[in-house]
Amino acid sequence: MQRLSSIMRAAVDKYNMIEAGDKIAVGVSGGKDSVALLAGLAHLRRYYPKPFELVAISADPCFNNKETDFTAVTKLCKSLEVEHIIRRTELFKVVFEDMKSKSPCSLCAKMRRGILHDMAKEANCNKLALGHHSDDAVETFIMNLFCGGNIGCFRPVTYLSNKDLWLIRPMILAEESKINALVKNKNLPIVKSTCPMDKNTERQKSKELIRSLEKDYPDLKTKILGAMERADISGW
Repeated sequence: MQRLSSIMRAAVDKYNMIEAGDKIAVGVSGGKDSVALLAGLAHLRRYYPKPFELVAISADPCFNNKETDFTAVTKLCKSLEVEHIIRRTELFKVVFEDMKSKSPCSLCAKMRRGILHDMAKEANCNKLALGHHSDDAVETFIMNLFCGGNIGCFRPVTYLSNKDLWLIRPMILAEESKINALVKNKNLPIVKSTCPMDKNTERQKSKELIRSLEKDYPDLKTKILGAMERADISGW
């Protein structure tokens, strides 16, 4: 935990993610990245020189019209002394049944982000922390290039003027493999995804493409991240 917390602090300091008095909503889906983010921020809160508050928020898509069981995550939040707010939504019904979207992942993600933004503001938070890591950044860059013909990625820090809300990504410098190891070693609770599109997304295809390319081009992810930073792409 100390190692992840140190990597997170490096990102927080580099991109000025946290200021004294911040109240940060942590988006917790129940996946490995979000629970690691929550645990890491709770650990960082103990010694970071700028005091800040945390609240965990979960927007349940209710996949297959069933409520997700967040009991284990709520228990973790209690042990970390973090309030856990859950909102049941009709995301699955709207995206998969009503609209029958041809791009359900994009639409679902967009709608879920909107719900999280509203939840963060309702909890009187000025910032929302998301669990993206360095592998996510590389995959997003590849997806934007191959699928959209654009060169770009999400920003480490983004200000939403229409919500007066800052989005921060404290794990942006952490590798997915390190996060996986932490979750396993600390036995953090994971809520298994019941999304009908799980493992059948453009992100998964990008992940597999990068894994294949790394056989011939070692450290490809590190090189892409370095190129993004040197070119100042998307605030990197």
